[in-house]
Amino acid sequence: MRVISTNLGEPTKFIWNEKEITTGIYKKPTNGSIYLGKTDVKGDTVSNRKVHGGEFKACYLFSADQYPYWQDLYPHLEWTFGMLGENLTVKGLDEQQLFIGDIYKLGNALVQITQPREPCFKFAYKFGSNAVLQQFINHGFSGTYVKVLEEGDVNIDDTFQLVEHQPNGITVFQLFELLYAENKNKAHIESLLNNNALPENLKKRLTYFLK
Repeated sequence: MRVISTNLGEPTKFIWNEKEITTGIYKKPTNGSIYLGKTDVKGDTVSNRKVHGGEFKACYLFSADQYPYWQDLYPHLEWTFGMLGENLTVKGLDEQQLFIGDIYKLGNALVQITQPREPCFKFAYKFGSNAVLQQFINHGFSGTYVKVLEEGDVNIDDTFQLVEHQPNGITVFQLFELLYAENKNKAHIESLLNNNALPENLKKRLTYFLK
């Protein structure tokens, strides 16, 4: 896996249901390094820290390999890296090979795979379509958030070096499927409850389905 674009977002306002909303989803390439901090990326906009940023969502990664799929669906949009709201656009990122809890050295930072991105109304607004939410869920390649264990700069062409693999874990792809599946895989839920890469609020949400 190799970083091919580093992206930051300026605060952008829009009207939704007669309310003014601020978002940081409109990210653009920086053509340089970005600094991964413990709760966010330095210089990036995090407008709602209830759902973005923080220890378990410090930085969002999306695969460059998935861009053709979305460009084919929405050819009328102005496409640059960062379009999916990611801080790091990564060539070769495959959610079916990334395990929750895996730790990677990336540039000067040390990061841990934590959870997939769940699409929200801001994503729909940016794409100009409510249908994009279900399309994102159906496609299954969600990108991933990471926890920053050691802060540091990440630059274009930096590669991921696996430091520690989570044994008996599940992949980002499997967790994303689990979140939206009508019939939850209880074995997958149980495997996640002891995984310290997953935030407690998400564990509680999944525990409900073990009843």
